[in-house]
Parts: sequence; structure tokens; C-alpha cells
Amino acid sequence: MTDQANSADSGAGSAIRVLLADDEEMIRHGVRLILRHADGIEVVAEAADGAGAVRLAAEHRPDVVLLDIRMPVLDGLAAVEPLVALDPKPQVVMLTTFGDDENVTRALRAGATGFLLKDEGPQELISAVRAAAAGDAVLSPGVTGTVIRRMLSGGGGAGAGAAAPESRVAGLTDREREVLVMLGEGLSNSELGRRLGIGVGTVKSHVRSILGKTGCGSRVQAALLAHQAGLMG
Repeated sequence: MTDQANSADSGAGSAIRVLLADDEEMIRHGVRLILRHADGIEVVAEAADGAGAVRLAAEHRPDVVLLDIRMPVLDGLAAVEPLVALDPKPQVVMLTTFGDDENVTRALRAGATGFLLKDEGPQELISAVRAAAAGDAVLSPGVTGTVIRRMLSGGGGAGAGAAAPESRVAGLTDREREVLVMLGEGLSNSELGRRLGIGVGTVKSHVRSILGKTGCGSRVQAALLAHQAGLMG
């Protein structure tokens, strides 16, 4: 099936805009049906490969891209970097299976927000889309531990580069270091806000500042950096 824009879904300006990319039409159909029945979410376009996902994301400016890893023409791994380079930047959530731990690790290092197992239930899918749109990491618990351990042991993880982890966090304020530790604990924006007694908007501002100062491309990379820099106690 060719890439398509879902013009019927283009109405509500306040809705979370989702682009779905998967080469299996039945998967796209099932996800589309689930999301179309969720309040405040609209599927604005669908792609059958990574190249189509990048093109349609540039055209439709989705808030969230649900991206399969294994696709023809351009696979999901290769599509992550051009997707997160778009302005505005969409949140990219990889659709995966239990056997894809290594590929998910590569996607997270490239800047994906997180990953979601294809066999998750409808409510988990809807919650993941809402969490990603809110700027939270989306990590399926069934494989999170394996992926995080692999990223930490691989020596790369949180935006690997020339600078040592300790030097990358040196410029953070005390509050930003506190927020970074909580990202390392896996807290969502709302959980983090409740613990610190601040609003979600202020939390997002701190997270943006942390990502900018440390060179991390996502909350997942920032969480890994907190571990690598020895901030987790």
C-alpha cells in the first residue's frame, strides 16, 4: 500500500497529531482504529517505509511518529535522524518486537523518544502516544531493562561524543542536576513536577535546558547520561 495522508483526520488543531509508519498494512489498520477512537488523537498520515515517513512528517508536522524498525526502501533506524532533525521536531516512538533489543538501542542513541511493543494493548498504545506528545520517554517495561543495560555497557548511550559524561553535566544548575537524576529514575513530567512542587511547564523548561547543555537528543539519552556521570548514587 502506498503512503497516504488522512485528510479526514485533519480537523482538530488541539489534537495530538500522529504519523504511523509500518510496512504491514494490517498493523497500520489496527493501530489506526485504536487511535481514531481515542479522544484528542488524530492519525494525520501513514507511510509504508521510512522514506515516506520522513517526507510525510515534513509535510504534516506530526507531534508523534510511530515508526516500525524493519521496513523497505529506508528502514526505521535510518529514518530516526532525519525525523528528529525536523523543525518542529516530532517525538519518535519505535514499534518493535522482543527480538529487536539491539536495534532499539541504536534507535534510542539516534534520538528516538522510546519504544513500544507491537503486542501492547490498546490502552497502552494510547497512553504511549499521549506520554510521547507530553515529552515523556516511552519504554515498554518488558524490554526496558535489557535495552538500558546494553546501552550502558556499550559505552555510548547518551549522545556519545568526545566529552566525558562528568564534563557534560558540569554546566548544569543544582536544580537541573536534580531533574536529571529524576530522569534517570524514569519519572514522567507530571511525577517529576509533583515531587519538586513545580508545574509541568517548568519541568519541560528544565528538561529542554538539560538536553541543550548536555548535547542529549532525548530524555532517554539524558537518563543514561545521569547513570554514566555517576549521579544516581
